[in-house]
Amino acid sequence: MARLPSYRLHKASGQGCTTIRGIVYYFGPFKLESSKAKFRKLLAEYLSTNLSPAFGTNPRDLTMAELTLAYLAHAETYYTVKSTYDNLERACKPVEELYADLPAKDFGVLQFRTCRDWWLKDPKRSRGYVNEHAGRLLRILKWAVGQGMIPPSIFEACKCVESLKAGRCTASEPKKVTCVPQNLVDATLPHLTQVVRDMVRFQQLVGCRPGELCKITPSLVDRSEDVWQIRLPKHKTAYLGKDRTLYVGPQAQAILCKYLLRDENAACFSPIESEKQRLAAKHDARVTPLNCGNKPGSNRVRTPRRTPGTAFDTGSYAHSIKAACKRAFPAPKELSNDAKKQWQIAHAWAPNQLRHNAATTVRKKFGLEGAQVILGHSDIGISQVYAEIDASKAMSIARQIG
Repeated sequence: MARLPSYRLHKASGQGCTTIRGIVYYFGPFKLESSKAKFRKLLAEYLSTNLSPAFGTNPRDLTMAELTLAYLAHAETYYTVKSTYDNLERACKPVEELYADLPAKDFGVLQFRTCRDWWLKDPKRSRGYVNEHAGRLLRILKWAVGQGMIPPSIFEACKCVESLKAGRCTASEPKKVTCVPQNLVDATLPHLTQVVRDMVRFQQLVGCRPGELCKITPSLVDRSEDVWQIRLPKHKTAYLGKDRTLYVGPQAQAILCKYLLRDENAACFSPIESEKQRLAAKHDARVTPLNCGNKPGSNRVRTPRRTPGTAFDTGSYAHSIKAACKRAFPAPKELSNDAKKQWQIAHAWAPNQLRHNAATTVRKKFGLEGAQVILGHSDIGISQVYAEIDASKAMSIARQIG
């Protein structure tokens, strides 16, 4: 935790003072109640900005670089999902490159449109990608208005800039996330470690998001009924006041039960266990006799580039699947480099697609309402009565599909 500024004596003037972000503030004669009151007021204002690095800067002198730096410092503690912070950091890139030294008060519609066009320079960026980042930049400007860093007119003007429309811009259309053919999943499974293989199978049966899967711990699993329930305190829509419960049927229970014999707050699916399994499989496939060559563990680099963590995140989970797809579907050697890339794209799939598979399966058997209750797609205003009906239906579906 950052150290808070303190009230102290300025010996040369005999005043009480403090220093915040390199700026010295004076409050009048030391130890007088009026002096202390001024200090408490300033400290309260500083705390209300979440210790912003832009605190004390005259709005007329504040640059866009200082504004974005202050926002990222706020976002680092405000958002619990790392990918959210990473996306916001990317949204600041054109501002840092084009308008770092521009006074924030001079940022306007022209600069906002120029930032949006900066993302369009790369033809690989889709229309959806550009619109999402432009929306994040608007979020930064809105926050800056709330902090008194820029006048509201800047945000209101930039908000009037229309998003890119399909067929009316040069950006390519984003690829829709669709189901992954089951034959691709089945062919990939043998190339995954047992831990990741179980994650894939569990996600297919339960229909959870990759991020929800990675957050499961033994303490969250309620095994009091025949259908287990996993109530997630942190999930995608928790900030909207929504609840998220995963319903685990018999087949999924058989997968999960062996990962419950650990510390109750430890992640069920651990990259450390997965890495041990990968190294063990590599050792079993060893061709060199054990009395020749390096012994197991003797040729490890002292400082590996990356060490496995205690819990998977969406990035490491997706990376494991991507690497397994490359092993399962090696590109023919006669193909050119561009053709090999297209081959890999055609034979690759992502964890989010498993959720689509589950949704399609449930909808075919139980209709759209069944898919909504299993996947957690409910409005925040649903009454308590409907919530009970939904839970009952979800448990009934879980008993039948696993």
